[in-house]
Amino acid sequence: MPSKQPRKQKKARYTAPLHKKQKLMAAPLSNELRNKYGTRSVNVIVGDTVKVLRGDYASTTGKVEIVSLNDGAIFIEGVTVPKADGTEVARPVDPSNVIITSLNLEDEHRKSVISKKG
Repeated sequence: MPSKQPRKQKKARYTAPLHKKQKLMAAPLSNELRNKYGTRSVNVIVGDTVKVLRGDYASTTGKVEIVSLNDGAIFIEGVTVPKADGTEVARPVDPSNVIITSLNLEDEHRKSVISKKG
């Protein structure tokens, strides 16, 4: 980011094009995966299993259901909040507040990219 000013950094994040927002959707890997693949973090995709580290749902583990580039958030199964009428709705979580414990390697391209990093 070119500026040190928080307001300009925040604006740059919100107005960035989607291909740059994708870079901001990375989360750290667990120690076992870090040793196995030789990299500290990868982008979160649907199907990854993550553990929440911060907030009300700390230590909750679940699969990623939705990755929203526009909001810069991920939605995890089991992380919900009740609405006023009693229905449960998914709560957005920032990818920096989770740790990836299991990777979804169904995509051949992702598998090759992660194995190249190691």
